[in-house]
Amino acid sequence: MIEFTVYGKPAPAGSKKGFYNAKAARVIITDDSKQSRPWKAQISDAAAAAMGNRALLGGPLELRLAFYIPRPKGHFGAKGVRPSAPDSPTVKPDLLKLARAVEDALSGIVYRDDSQIVRELLAKCYGEPARVLVQVRSLFELRATA
Repeated sequence: MIEFTVYGKPAPAGSKKGFYNAKAARVIITDDSKQSRPWKAQISDAAAAAMGNRALLGGPLELRLAFYIPRPKGHFGAKGVRPSAPDSPTVKPDLLKLARAVEDALSGIVYRDDSQIVRELLAKCYGEPARVLVQVRSLFELRATA
């Protein structure tokens, strides 16, 4: 299993846009979100460090992601978190776009392609500091130990 934490404000993957580049004679895909590029780079760096010299994971994979975002100041009163404050963040960015950014950043570093992910467990919670906890494991390993 590969496991690591990336600190920083999680950024969603934006909508993809494609355009044809005549000089390159191919379609170029770009990401709308300006914040996602540095966030993905940070995830890729942490993933590369966690992988070390290991080969890319093969076969079907399980991906677990837990995103932690700070509570807004309005959730706090004189005695701490207000009873009326929600337990979970139901605000943008949405969880699937956050996960897509991580999936994209791990491709070619932890696994060959994100199509290998056959099981995902995702969570978006309040917590300090802002971060994402990443766990990737091969389902072959689970079958071998069962």
